[in-house]
Amino acid sequence: MQQHVNIKNKKAKFQYEILDKYTAGIVLTGTEIKSIRNSKASIAESFCEFNDQGELFVVNMTIEEYKYGTHYNHKPKATRKLLLNKKELKKLEKEVNTSGLTIIPLNLFINDRGLAKLVIALAKGKKLFDKRETIKDRENKVRLDMIKKSFN
Repeated sequence: MQQHVNIKNKKAKFQYEILDKYTAGIVLTGTEIKSIRNSKASIAESFCEFNDQGELFVVNMTIEEYKYGTHYNHKPKATRKLLLNKKELKKLEKEVNTSGLTIIPLNLFINDRGLAKLVIALAKGKKLFDKRETIKDRENKVRLDMIKKSFN
């Protein structure tokens, strides 16, 4: 059963400044976990939000329908509940409401026990000039690596 599933949100670190990370469990149905084990999921456009009862949900996460599922199959873009401690939920909700930060998923993986986990981050959106600076730093790093390689 040891499959290595690691689905990442590649745009997250470019579009957001990551402040704090948490690992949360996800409430899934049978066909959803089977699709995730086949790496048929995407968290690229998803985000997290709280409902009226203070529960955290991931919105816009795409899990493709299970190939062999019958009428029990799930909806691909359903909202799914995240499982965290009460203390962590209260802290996140306070940060989101007061400072205007957002919660984004970074990584979806299956742990050693076979459970799906989602690494979420408390993040602050980057401005356009911050994004340009990130691109500039990345290009400078590539140039430096090329220069170092030519001298060796």
